[in-house]
Amino acid sequence: MMSKKKNKIIFITGGVVSSLGKGITASSIACLMELRGFKVTNIKMDPYINVDPGTMNPYQHGEVFVTEDGAECDLDLGHYERFTSSVMNANNNITTGKVYQTVIERERKGDYLGKTVQVIPHITDEIKRRIMLAARDNDIAIVEVGGTVGDIESQPFLEAVRQMKVDMGPQNVCYIHVTLVPFIDTVQEMKTKPTQHSVKELREIGIQPDFIACRTKTPLPQEIKDKIALFCNVSPENVISEVDVKYIYEVPLKLREEGLDDKIADFLNMYAPAPRLDKWKKLVDRLYNPQDTVTIGMVGKYVQVIDAYKSLFEALVHGGIANNVKVDIRFIDSEELNEQNFKEQLKNLDGILIPGGFGKRGIEGKILAAKYARKNNIPFFGICLGMQIMAIEFIRNKLGCSNANSLEFDEKTEHPIICMMDEQKNITRMGGTMRLGGYKCVLNKKSLAYKCYNKEEIVERHRHRYEFNNDYREKFEENGIIFSGLSPDSKLVEIMELKDHRFYLGCQFHPEFKSRPLDPHPLFVNFIRASYENKKEAKK
Repeated sequence: MMSKKKNKIIFITGGVVSSLGKGITASSIACLMELRGFKVTNIKMDPYINVDPGTMNPYQHGEVFVTEDGAECDLDLGHYERFTSSVMNANNNITTGKVYQTVIERERKGDYLGKTVQVIPHITDEIKRRIMLAARDNDIAIVEVGGTVGDIESQPFLEAVRQMKVDMGPQNVCYIHVTLVPFIDTVQEMKTKPTQHSVKELREIGIQPDFIACRTKTPLPQEIKDKIALFCNVSPENVISEVDVKYIYEVPLKLREEGLDDKIADFLNMYAPAPRLDKWKKLVDRLYNPQDTVTIGMVGKYVQVIDAYKSLFEALVHGGIANNVKVDIRFIDSEELNEQNFKEQLKNLDGILIPGGFGKRGIEGKILAAKYARKNNIPFFGICLGMQIMAIEFIRNKLGCSNANSLEFDEKTEHPIICMMDEQKNITRMGGTMRLGGYKCVLNKKSLAYKCYNKEEIVERHRHRYEFNNDYREKFEENGIIFSGLSPDSKLVEIMELKDHRFYLGCQFHPEFKSRPLDPHPLFVNFIRASYENKKEAKK
């Protein structure tokens, strides 16, 4: 019989090096526990002082994930949603900036009654309050602590994590430490010393891990598990091999093979049937055994950092799974595209995608890519800025307004085809002031967009300031553009597409944020399908 005890907390910490995949580990554990019948949520604690990553450069932090309620969050929240049915919100991302901002505001209002405000207990209490707020109404909350043990900025979070086992009781809190066990080629040995030192540092803070998940290239031999267990004061069966895999969606299956979900359930005194993993196994099988490959050119300006387009990358993979094809993503730097080389750079692509972004850099290269796709009947998908690029290219090259532009890139343009919303014009603060989160969109029943969704009203997530200029709507429609998705009051263009083209569609929102491997987004499914059909016709 399943335990009804609420608010069990699993904390995921990391050691040795950064980028060990704590987010995928946390997501995979959530996946397994949800498939056992528990209601789960995930929380990411980020130690940076920014209130959120919305103002950060993608080169530094990767993509900004947007939740349904309009919060700009860490990209790991995207993983959490892709691995479970949970929907994240603003409470699921806790940052140093948010914590200190709240405490300072309370101090200014006099809420602390003249006390000296300190890291302990005031900052740690606010961290714990936020964890419990996000965890409420769930059986299990999996909390990922950003950074690496030993980072000075993480100390208040780790202190709060330590206190919570005392506050809630040992059977209600579980600590999982993710470390690296490197294999040294020169001596042909796995080395456990980095893990020993990392756990030693964690124990000095007062946290004794209950499980150690070891990132390795090959499974840990039993003698290595025994050695780690001895020096790190854990049971040998609680030392888990987390082996490198080709696809992230294999990780839940690998952790299940290690029995991690059974061990966690026993540790937390939570009993439920074993997870049904049939759909995940089928999913992974499709990834390993596609019937063909389709090549998509992603034309962007952050292509040197794949994490800048993480959700987009995964959504394309999901579209490939739905069509039983492997998606080969070719990253093309829009700054390098010009009139002399764009045809050579874009040839042999089955489809072209232009993602979202900000700023003038690389815009002209994206316009060349949109023109190439339109004139050569190549499937084209423009997302957010990509839709705006589609509009700029069309008015310049189809309607003859050669100096048309977005006001974001040229404030003096004669033809501002993309302009700022009135409510955005006087904003001076950058963080969290765009059109953010889920907005309704009504679809034209005689459009490609409607065929993709097969419904009249949708809700999609936004992150932008600029909109299509309605003064040009009629002229566009006279020349073959269909505004197939509009806001409920018809004032804002959400989707536009080109008549008599294989697939030439742009959307103002970010559909990648709602795509999941077991529930791929319909626009990506149909874009990949059109691209694959284009490939097959080209072969003929």
